[in-house]
This record gives sequence, C-alpha cells and structure tokens, in this order.
Amino acid sequence: MKNGNEHYQIAVIGAGPAGATAAVYAARGGASVVLLGGASPGGQLLLTTEIENFPGFPEPVAGADLMQNMHRQAARLGAAVLGEEVASVDLSRRPFVLSTAGGRSFTASCVIAATGAKARWLGIPSEARYTGKGVSGCATCDGFFYRGKEVCVIGGGDSAAEEALFLTKFASRVYLIHRREKLRANFRLQKKLEDNAKVEILYEHVLDEVLGGDAGGAQGERAAAVSVRNVRTGEVRKLNTPGIFIAVGHEPATAIFKGKLPLDDSGYIVADGRARTSVPGVFAAGDVTDRYYKQAVVAAGAGCKAAMEALEYLEEAEKA
Repeated sequence: MKNGNEHYQIAVIGAGPAGATAAVYAARGGASVVLLGGASPGGQLLLTTEIENFPGFPEPVAGADLMQNMHRQAARLGAAVLGEEVASVDLSRRPFVLSTAGGRSFTASCVIAATGAKARWLGIPSEARYTGKGVSGCATCDGFFYRGKEVCVIGGGDSAAEEALFLTKFASRVYLIHRREKLRANFRLQKKLEDNAKVEILYEHVLDEVLGGDAGGAQGERAAAVSVRNVRTGEVRKLNTPGIFIAVGHEPATAIFKGKLPLDDSGYIVADGRARTSVPGVFAAGDVTDRYYKQAVVAAGAGCKAAMEALEYLEEAEKA
C-alpha cells in the first residue's frame, strides 16, 4: 500500500488479448501486476462465437473461452485479475494513480494502456440482437464461415471495400451497401470492386433490419437475411445474406486518456515501435494504438512487447 492506495508495479488497463498477454508476461517477469478489465473483460472477442485463426487451437474456440483462459493464466502466474472499470487516471505524478468506477484506487509504477477499440455500429435493434450470430465487425475473423453463401458489407470507405474484397474469397456473392451515390474508398479499391464479378454495389441504400431465420437451428437464432432501403426512392429489398459485416469504422476506447496522453486525429494513443508513449513508464498496446490490423494475435504480440518494455523500465528505475 502507498498513500492509502493499493500499489502494484505494473497496472494493465484493459483485459482483451493485449492486456491479458501483458499481464501474463509482466507477472512471469516477477513484477506485481493488476489487470483491470471492467465488468465484461475480454474486449471484442466476447462477441465472437468461433475463432479459427488464433494459433494453438486446432478446433474453433469461442472468444469468451479464449479470454477466460488468458485471464486464468495471468492469475496463475500471480497477477491480480479484477473486474474493475477504470474511470480516471492521473499520469502527472508518480506513482501513477488509477481510480475505478467502483470507488477503488490503485497506484502503479508503470501503466500499460490496452483499452482496445470498438467497432462502430449502426445502432439498430436487430443489429445488436444478431451480433455474433451473423452480424460481425470483422471479415477477417468471420468470413470463412460463409463459404459459398451470400453476404453483405455495410459501408463505403477503404475498410468496407477491403472487407468486401476479402469476403469474395469465400462468399458466392458480396453486396456492398452504401448510403451515398458514390464510395469514399480510394480509386484503386473501387476499381478492384468494379472488376470483381462477385461484388454488387448498392448505392444510396441503407440497412433497415436484420432478419432472423432457422439457419442456426431454432427459429430466429441466427441472422438469415437483411432488409435494405433505397434512400432516394424508398424501395425496400430483401437480401438473403446470413453474413452481415458492419464496416463503418472503429472507435478507440481512449476517453480516460484524453488530455493525459497524445492521441492521433482518430483518437488512437500515439506510441513508438517499443510501445512507449510520451510519458515515461506508460506504455500502450493492442487495438488502442492499432488503426489497421484489429486481430487478436497482433494485439497479443503487442501486449507481450509492452510488458517486456515495462519490466525493463522498472529494472532501469531501480538502478537509478
């Protein structure tokens, strides 16, 4: 205890793949570690029912199971794994101070920010109802499951175009649904879409509703189709697409770091190649710094790197 607070050498904020891996490496490196993951620790993987591309699992693994195993591993190695939501941080003094929504306070010699980024959703009720049951924010994660089936992608920027092109490797047809009369994606991506016979672009259309079916066994268990509407004519069309990919961007979970750490124009934490931020002793890892890959294995690797850098920082601080 220091200053009446619970003190740890390393505090990891966020318990997705980056945060959990950081906690594993930091604890195994001999540091006292707390992993603060909030009420639902695990990040976006909690929305993924089957993961086939995380190394070491010959059979698909549920995202929740994978994250539970990571948390158990961190705890076995000595990390304190707590379901506490960090509400604010004070990085202006040492040790750093973290306050939770539940009223607890922690101090730490090092902080690893691994709060992740969330896919931006459309906000319609049926979208939420079928998230993880046909509705996805990641084609790389879930595209394989729609081999030989029709799918749709919602969006019009580079991410949406890339997702649509990726899905043509598996799907029999890919509908790209965009509310405006032309895409925002760069010219080369638009040309690739136009040249791909599997892609059909529906301009001036929006997703009205995700429709359930018996694709998963029980009526309504999984998505089976979508209802899309022409914003100019009002005409409604049904597409039999059991795979619906929302590609309207991501939002980094960096609210608690605003004014405390440098953020880029999109709100991602700015860190160097060694996971170091501009504040000595504060590191960042995973989707909170990653504008492009958004993959669990990439985040895990970044968490490893951040922990190793934090351990080195502690070692150098002790020598000083």
